[in-house]
Amino acid sequence: MLTDEGEGVCELKNLATRVEYQGQGYATRLLEHVFRHYRGKYSNMLVGTGENPRILAFYERRGFVFSHRLKNFFTDNYREPIVEEGVQLVDMICLKKVFAAVGKA
Repeated sequence: MLTDEGEGVCELKNLATRVEYQGQGYATRLLEHVFRHYRGKYSNMLVGTGENPRILAFYERRGFVFSHRLKNFFTDNYREPIVEEGVQLVDMICLKKVFAAVGKA
């Protein structure tokens, strides 16, 4: 799911692959499709994720860079703990990918 955040910015809200299909390139291909589709329509794409080194590396390999951190996001906004790979998420790490100028695919 992608949302329009205004001023040429979109945010990738959700990208997930079933555990048994992880590591087979499905998320990469889906993200590449999203890049092709939205490049030229937006100048920047944001994504927020937990502080999971594997997930952060996934996005960084695809051109995302650290933007900012939302302290206590997962503990303040969810009733139940959010646990990923056995670790409770606390802060949201926000990453940004810069596309070419809007209109220049």
